Amino acid sequence: MLNSETEVILEHSKAFGWVLEPEAKKILITAGLETPRFKWASTADEAVEFAREIGYPVAAKLVSPKALHKSELKGVALGVANDDQLRETYARFAQFPESRGMLVEEMVDGVELIVGAKIDYQFGPVILMGIGGTGVEIYKDTVLKMAPIQAVDVELMIQELKGRALLEGHRGAEPVNQTELARLLISFSDLVMDLKDRIKSIDLNPVMASSNGCIAADARIMLT
Repeated sequence: MLNSETEVILEHSKAFGWVLEPEAKKILITAGLETPRFKWASTADEAVEFAREIGYPVAAKLVSPKALHKSELKGVALGVANDDQLRETYARFAQFPESRGMLVEEMVDGVELIVGAKIDYQFGPVILMGIGGTGVEIYKDTVLKMAPIQAVDVELMIQELKGRALLEGHRGAEPVNQTELARLLISFSDLVMDLKDRIKSIDLNPVMASSNGCIAADARIMLT
């Protein structure tokens, strides 16, 4: 069941055909998924104030209905280290067509995963998980399950990944908290089922998975 805030966001986003990242993350939070601490800043002063509150370095992202693929447009700045760099980044993003401010968020670490969903014309909602980040299209290490999914499905999905050793503690690294990964995937699946008549797809890339938890660091929701 979608709450009123999510309904308002979806209605507002119809004009764009997709949901701006700050609002997509609000939808994730209402569904029980974890995101980095963030602020949608409408001025450079707001951005700096929030960055000081959570501590540098921070990530800064362009917010614009014309910037669906932010990275390709140089609309993402990672590791912004101080007030001056953040103000410079804000000024650069403000020059972009239909700029709606800037998303400022904490930096998070972990194994980069991709979690996604699409509404298949034949099978309905399908959930995807795989090794994510910028190399997702190179490695193509992903698995699919029809929604809704349960904990046993998550276990099977992990076993099918060629890169599952990254989740199990590769070369002495701490293993990913698979309980939290299952919780994220099941909550995501539930959200997809609630949205299935309103969306084409959802992509969370990356999800940063660590021993502490799993955090959706980016989110894109494409509407029907």
